[in-house]
Amino acid sequence: MQFDDDAALDTSEVQDNRGGALGGIPGGGKTVGGGVVGLLVLVASVVFGVDPGLFGSDGTASSPTGTGSGRSAGDLAANCRTGADANRKEECRIVAVVDSVQAFWKQTETAAGKSYEPAPTFLFTSSVNTGCGNATSDVGPFYCSADDKVYLDLGFFNDLSSKFGAKGGPFAEAYVIAHEYGHHIQDLSGTISRGSGQGQNSGSVKLELQADCYAGVWAHHATTTPDPRSGKPLITELTQDDINRGLDAAAAVGDDRIQERYQGKVTPDTWTHGSASQRQQWFSTGYSSGSVARCDTFG
Repeated sequence: MQFDDDAALDTSEVQDNRGGALGGIPGGGKTVGGGVVGLLVLVASVVFGVDPGLFGSDGTASSPTGTGSGRSAGDLAANCRTGADANRKEECRIVAVVDSVQAFWKQTETAAGKSYEPAPTFLFTSSVNTGCGNATSDVGPFYCSADDKVYLDLGFFNDLSSKFGAKGGPFAEAYVIAHEYGHHIQDLSGTISRGSGQGQNSGSVKLELQADCYAGVWAHHATTTPDPRSGKPLITELTQDDINRGLDAAAAVGDDRIQERYQGKVTPDTWTHGSASQRQQWFSTGYSSGSVARCDTFG
């Protein structure tokens, strides 16, 4: 995955509150997105995706805070100015992916006659207080519908390879982020309320598979979506290896793969995200079609 070296990055939609060393264990957030609170909870819970009730929120949205000394928005803006920075540094790549994903959904929602509402990504280390309550890195990347933010501890990307067996790489990271923004689209459209229960045919599984499909739709258009500031695509190249790594990441966080790895057996009646093959199938559906209409996992 390559970014336009000369493109200007917009860091205003990435809030950086990291402090100390990066680290964490994967998972999600209604919160919608991921989760591995302990191995068995990880297995039975979420990897990328859920909501306020999950973290024991009192129902009131609060301003997010993270542990550590934190870093100012100015620090991120100073380090991540151009696409060339995104090609060299992980944190800048996160900014560039967020810019690309939101640019795509903004033009897509507008074309559909709706107004897209931007959702910032909040970077933290170890733990964070959100509108959905307190969460740790054990929950993994997640989207909180109470405050319309995507939460991410960058340590998750190391765990994606070391604990989940994914090949990793820049596009594997981009897939995770695009999946979380898929939950934001579901929130805007009202679909997020349908994601409940457990099991192969549960609303939770269908919600997560739809977010995978939305991630694929973004990937289909990533190299042609114009950046609103320059009018040129921010992402200039996606290779087949990139897409393969995205598919590999999708499979690595399939419920069956996680359960087999950490439980030694597969229990489909407890699934909340779908199998490895289902996650790959729905990402592929979005990527090959480039059509939001093809992502009707509930139908």
